[in-house]
Amino acid sequence: MIEGRTGEWEIVVGLEVHAQIVARAKLFSGAATAFGAEPNSQVSTVDAAFPGMLPVINRHCVEQAVRTGLGIDAEINLTSVFDRKNYFYPDLPAGYQISQYQQPVVGRGRLTLDMPDGSTREIGITRLHLEQDAGKSLHDQHPRDTYVDLNRAGIGLMEIVSEPDLRSAEEAGIYLRKLRAILRYLGTCDGNMEEGSLRCDCNVSVRKPGAPFGTRCEIKNLNSVRFVMQAIEIEARRQIAIIEDGGVIAQQTRLFDTARGETRPMRSKENDYDYRYFPDPDLLPLVLDPAWVAELRAGLPELPDKKRARFVADYGITTDDAAILVAEQETADFFEQLAKGRDAKQAANWMIGDLFGALNRQSVGIGQSTITPTAAGALLDLVANGTISGRIAKDVFAEMVETGGDPAAIVAAKGLRQVTDSGAIEAAVDAALAAHPAQVAQYAANPKLLGFFVGQVMKATQGKANPALVNELLRKKLAG
Repeated sequence: MIEGRTGEWEIVVGLEVHAQIVARAKLFSGAATAFGAEPNSQVSTVDAAFPGMLPVINRHCVEQAVRTGLGIDAEINLTSVFDRKNYFYPDLPAGYQISQYQQPVVGRGRLTLDMPDGSTREIGITRLHLEQDAGKSLHDQHPRDTYVDLNRAGIGLMEIVSEPDLRSAEEAGIYLRKLRAILRYLGTCDGNMEEGSLRCDCNVSVRKPGAPFGTRCEIKNLNSVRFVMQAIEIEARRQIAIIEDGGVIAQQTRLFDTARGETRPMRSKENDYDYRYFPDPDLLPLVLDPAWVAELRAGLPELPDKKRARFVADYGITTDDAAILVAEQETADFFEQLAKGRDAKQAANWMIGDLFGALNRQSVGIGQSTITPTAAGALLDLVANGTISGRIAKDVFAEMVETGGDPAAIVAAKGLRQVTDSGAIEAAVDAALAAHPAQVAQYAANPKLLGFFVGQVMKATQGKANPALVNELLRKKLAG
């Protein structure tokens, strides 16, 4: 809810996610799809809409769409139809986009969101349809002219349309992250929003609680979860202010200006009939073999929700920790390798604390980390077998992050092996007690001074003394 001058308002949000299919060729041609290629170097005569060129469906793209539909618990339509969606843009050479409309390849599905308070929210999926991407207009390459790059024209997209079930910017962010995780687990879209392979349009309206839906505005082409959340909140407040001032919301397509923190109108919002949909005469209906769909279903990987439940059951970690660890496939794989044969709770705590902290500081993902699961396991083993203390392990880890070095080699080179000789530790304890008689006298009345003495001993031994032995000897001597 958003508080306005006239009371509370409810946000109503539906998302249209455009997910670029992981495929080496485009949806209706054999042209390549590699990101970052020279402009107009990956364009076939089909993509450029040369006269007489006919589209040919890419079977792999269809397979990726069906697998995605299965992953979001959606209906798979065994017969679907490709339509022409007519509109003009300079980067759409044919003057129409081959898409799907009333008969998409994937029908209704659902996505379950795990909310911060521990509850769940089920968000409906209206459909997933296949369509070809447009090219890209470049307005910043010349002071007067617009350049057109058709490398992206014809690339296969899955448009995943949600029901208007989302009720806050936060829910939209959770939905988008969950959907992106599923796509990445399935390997059907890499989810890289910075490269444009996952883009989001937000349909936003507001209403008084319990009232009918208000007039919606669509915010186009948002390329980060953060921007999606910001745009929804800003647009909702804009609409509330207009209505409370006696105005009327115009149904529009809008852009989000990230620098100014505002949405701006692009054009009046088209209705479906404005696109003059009709079945594409060059493409037959797409008919799927039920046995093939069943085969794809049987081959699905373990998806985040099931993996999280297994992590809790098999490794004994908390639901919250499991949710963090399964958010990305690479993170889950790292944890499983690290936890094998070790204390899984310790492995989870180390990953979520030390490793994630280091990755955040470096602004890299776990796949780009200098720390491998094998090296991380070796570090945890050095702590578990008493070679180094937990405190020394942090210093060793910092060195590993910088150099990618082997933890055992770092410990040996820097002389960091833990002191476990009880005689040497007892000597350090005696020296610390002798140096601070006043604190010794106060100990009986203030047992918290134990921490002070532990610190003195660890300082004297350069952090190498076994903490358990230090605590044991200090308690014994102070009690005597």
